[in-house]
Amino acid sequence: MVPVKDRIIKVTFNADVHASLQWNFRPQQTEIYVVPGETALAFYKAKNPTDKPIIGISTYNVVPFEAGQYFNKIQCFCFEEQRLNPQEEVDMPVFFYIDPEFAEDPRMVNVDLITLSYTFFEAKEGYKLPVPGYN
Repeated sequence: MVPVKDRIIKVTFNADVHASLQWNFRPQQTEIYVVPGETALAFYKAKNPTDKPIIGISTYNVVPFEAGQYFNKIQCFCFEEQRLNPQEEVDMPVFFYIDPEFAEDPRMVNVDLITLSYTFFEAKEGYKLPVPGYN
């Protein structure tokens, strides 16, 4: 994978929590600058401020939608149950890269901002979230 050094993209980070989940959840950085073909590492922080253990599970999306096919996560916490004990706070890494083919796609010529957004939900016993792209 060869980095495309002359194409700088700003990646911003968003965090949401469904009303049913009593967690504090936020990105540790608001933005980073990346070039297609180079890996990047970002962190989110989650805290369970309650006095009982809670299991959460997250989904994500990428905006603009068309850029999502080029946004590749190597390591991520999404779609896996995360158990936080009372008052526990954890760092959650996201290791990713933007495919170098992003720079060759004419639809991406004016895209210089990508937003990665996560939403955490309270996990329901025995319920699995569908994973996009898998049957």
